[in-house]
Amino acid sequence: MRITILGSAAGGGFPQWNCNCRNCAGQRAGTVRAKARTQSSIFIQPDAGADGLLLNASPDLLQQIKATPALQPGRALRDTAIAAVLLIDGQIDHSTGLFMLRERNGKLPLWCTDAVAQDLSTGNPILRVLEHYCGVDRRRIQPDGTPFEIPGLAPLVFRAIALSSKAAPYSPHRDAPEPGDNIGLLVTDPRSGKTLFYAPGLGEIDAQVFDAMHQADAVMVDGTFWTDDEMQRLGLSRKTAHDIGHLAQSGPGGMVEWLDKLPASTRRLLIHINNTNPILDEDSAERAEVERAGITVCEDGMTLDF
Repeated sequence: MRITILGSAAGGGFPQWNCNCRNCAGQRAGTVRAKARTQSSIFIQPDAGADGLLLNASPDLLQQIKATPALQPGRALRDTAIAAVLLIDGQIDHSTGLFMLRERNGKLPLWCTDAVAQDLSTGNPILRVLEHYCGVDRRRIQPDGTPFEIPGLAPLVFRAIALSSKAAPYSPHRDAPEPGDNIGLLVTDPRSGKTLFYAPGLGEIDAQVFDAMHQADAVMVDGTFWTDDEMQRLGLSRKTAHDIGHLAQSGPGGMVEWLDKLPASTRRLLIHINNTNPILDEDSAERAEVERAGITVCEDGMTLDF
């Protein structure tokens, strides 16, 4: 199984177009050692060179395809290595890239939960708009851990679990969460027995989530904010990380502490990193702390094979 990180930033990317926080201004000026990042998405292939699954469709998708030749193999006049798309949630930074796939030959195979399908048919009717173009072959995900397969991606096996997070602001159940608003995904390659747990939006780690993390050989999880009050302290929002569905990395009960409880052999990675997060600064004390903990901060273009 090959995993390619197409984008590793949270919504808005890094540097964010209208942001002049220390990270964004410093990255532009070259005074902060930090790599630019597009909005989070990954691509999973059973083998290098095979067609694969796009997990989340970022608004930066065309840029990501251009930067990743494996997604455009050029075998025919019109071609793509994207066999299907799977959405973790219905947020703008994970779904609006679907518009960029509208020229597809034939309906787009799209895997998502009922809650996400509702959001993308009502509050943000992407699926209805795509019916005027390639159309969508929507496949249902049950967020209860039931194994399923995706045509064209054999022998990979997928399992989805419901997470505690937040639906998109335009969702009819933004303030009345439903199972499936946000999911974590376990992907297993039965040939190697290796499993990835992917959860870029994670507001709370309960027993089910921690069990899924324990089952995985690699966990790629929410790296949005360093502190719960990060946006408040910068004067950018009145809401905490928890308020908008993210578990901060630092402090008691934070992501770093949870990841430290996993077996020593588990590969730990943070993705969906907000432009304000100090771990983007490769010379920061916060970056040094996560690296001492054996945690990798994801970068665009990174690949994992196992």
